[in-house]
Amino acid sequence: MEKVALDEAFASFDEPWSPRIAAELNDQAVKLAKFEGGFVRHSHDDADELFLVTSGALRIELDDEPDVELEAGEFVVVPAGVEHRPVAEPDAEVLLFEPRGTRNTGDVRNERTRTDLERLD
Repeated sequence: MEKVALDEAFASFDEPWSPRIAAELNDQAVKLAKFEGGFVRHSHDDADELFLVTSGALRIELDDEPDVELEAGEFVVVPAGVEHRPVAEPDAEVLLFEPRGTRNTGDVRNERTRTDLERLD
């Protein structure tokens, strides 16, 4: 068992939109990411995705529903198959919880796609 101090973990990297694996359990990954500005609109066909804002603010833009506005200490679960676009203005630190191996850009591949995620020390 390893304790994770979120402040220290977030301070260990700077690159936005490049999640780091903080822990794994039951085939799920706990990822930490820094968000800055808008991301690519995407979906995950087979995976729910939890966004927990630890600092800053995040808006999840959705197609058929009102946007979800999150502040530090709030989270939302985006169900599998729902197209969404995370937007942090100006930035946010976010804990993500999703199945191991879930690609950060979902059904989209572009310059922000990350496949081999670093583990936090």
